[in-house]
Amino acid sequence: MERSFHIEMPKVETFDKSLVIQQATNVFHDKGYNATSMQDLVDATGLNRSSIYNSFESKHNLFLECMAAYQNRYQVKISNTLLKANNPLEAIHFIFDLYLNEIAIDKDKRGCMLVNCKSEMANHDKAITNFLNKNQDQTVYLLEDLVKKGQKENLINNIKTYKEYALYLYSSIQGFRMTGILISDKAQLQSIIKTIIQTLT
Repeated sequence: MERSFHIEMPKVETFDKSLVIQQATNVFHDKGYNATSMQDLVDATGLNRSSIYNSFESKHNLFLECMAAYQNRYQVKISNTLLKANNPLEAIHFIFDLYLNEIAIDKDKRGCMLVNCKSEMANHDKAITNFLNKNQDQTVYLLEDLVKKGQKENLINNIKTYKEYALYLYSSIQGFRMTGILISDKAQLQSIIKTIIQTLT
């Protein structure tokens, strides 16, 4: 007797995953993690709940993918910014200018998604906290490298160690982005940047 076999074919995604992540990112960015419902994500992406769960397993996993995509976009922007700098001090200045430009185009005053997430979710969710810590470590390491090189080239003073200045700059970036939610006056924001840079020289 001839047997028949049923082969289970893997499910194939029939949508643009990167587009869905961008659409979901916009929702999370607007409302935050906790205030975003599955229905919000359904409305934004055009996918039904089962498609979202099949592809991302949970709202939590989708949020982490959105955070990673958001982080990657900024890493590319920062990398391109650093290529334009002639020296480490100028590179640091350019990083702040990048965020200044981001504040200028942020008409909805949403702020930085990563900074917002830190305020909402840090120490409340292990996976998200680990993601935020890793992002912080990467940024601080980049700043340490720039300050260390700047001190060797006598462009940055040695009043503080490169590690101390890197943490200062990281904290300044976080504060700068939060300040930009309420203050959009370019002259005021440029004055803040000038004061930060003057601290290094």
